[in-house]
Amino acid sequence: MKNFLRTPFASALAGGLVVGLLGWAAIAAGWVEAGDDGAAPAAVATPLTEPAADENGDGLTVNQIYTKDAPGVAFIEAESQSSETPFDPFGNPQPRGGTATGSGFVIDEDGHIITNAHVVDGADSVSVTLGEGGDTYDADVLGADPSTDIAVIQVDAPSDVLEPLSLGDSSQVRVGDSAIAIGNPFGLDRTATAGIISAVQREISAPNGFTITNAIQTDAPINPGNSGGPLIDSGGRVIGINSQIESAGGQGNVGIGFAVPINTAREVAQQLIDDGKVEHAYLGLSGADLTPEIADVLNLDVDGGALVQSVVPDSPADDAGIEAGDAEVTVGGQPVRAGGDVIVEVDGQSVESMTDVIAAVDAKQPGDEMDLTLLHGGNERTVSVELGERPASARP
Repeated sequence: MKNFLRTPFASALAGGLVVGLLGWAAIAAGWVEAGDDGAAPAAVATPLTEPAADENGDGLTVNQIYTKDAPGVAFIEAESQSSETPFDPFGNPQPRGGTATGSGFVIDEDGHIITNAHVVDGADSVSVTLGEGGDTYDADVLGADPSTDIAVIQVDAPSDVLEPLSLGDSSQVRVGDSAIAIGNPFGLDRTATAGIISAVQREISAPNGFTITNAIQTDAPINPGNSGGPLIDSGGRVIGINSQIESAGGQGNVGIGFAVPINTAREVAQQLIDDGKVEHAYLGLSGADLTPEIADVLNLDVDGGALVQSVVPDSPADDAGIEAGDAEVTVGGQPVRAGGDVIVEVDGQSVESMTDVIAAVDAKQPGDEMDLTLLHGGNERTVSVELGERPASARP
């Protein structure tokens, strides 16, 4: 089910984990994946690993997948002396301090390993164990992107212990496909769990409060310690990075887990390897899908577009004079702010929903210009916006 409304903020988390199904969607910054409806990114970095050998899509058994991929899954330990309370994707945040554990996986023979940003955030030292009963290596954090919850670490390990996993194409994932997670739940190294793809195009909250789009939902059990590990398809290819669960009061897995899509992770990882950071374009507004039902209630002349709900003060959107709604109404049991601008075109292309605006911002870089065609009170105008760089946090 696609979200009715979308948000850039993490205030609507369910159990501290996931943006509420009807929350606002932010383009307070751009998103990493540039497509919508599961489309592949507009600019896809060169794959970091060779494609899987079984490109015909023939399915493997869970045992075959485990045998093939488990040697490339890493057990990560992050030591920290900080007393700050970190982002917790399992609904039970605790002050940081001591050792946190997580998962990751090898992506090349240079020792690069992808994991979640929240696994290594604030760590004073990181160590990695590769293989069953293998050696432990010190790891360098090359970079972390809180906006997508992706980090890349690197180990100096012999080539014979580095087993890179093949990366798939998350835009091809379909509901009902098989899904296998390999990770280290509760410190139980290289544990395999299996299930199916339960949904695609979900939205989850990033550690800094922005929204990660096109997340993959699975019922393969995911628990603390799985964070950063691979979600794998029936061909043994990584399609996502296990990151969060939906949980009632932090009570553990209830069969609803979320993975950052590998198309996002691939692009972000390459930028972290090359530059140590990722830049995201920033518009500075939140909006809701304008449906025919909302348009009828609000007596609007169009039945598609993005209804501006809020504008961040002093943001590019604010500087361009984009106006947010100022009166709250209820449509279908959900609150909607009426009276704001309706975005109907971006750079001359029609906008049917907030997803289209998200995709357009996602394809830009900080400093790029974007033309927005807006409707307000029956009048149409076009404004030019110079996009900024996403701030460190979506939270005030």
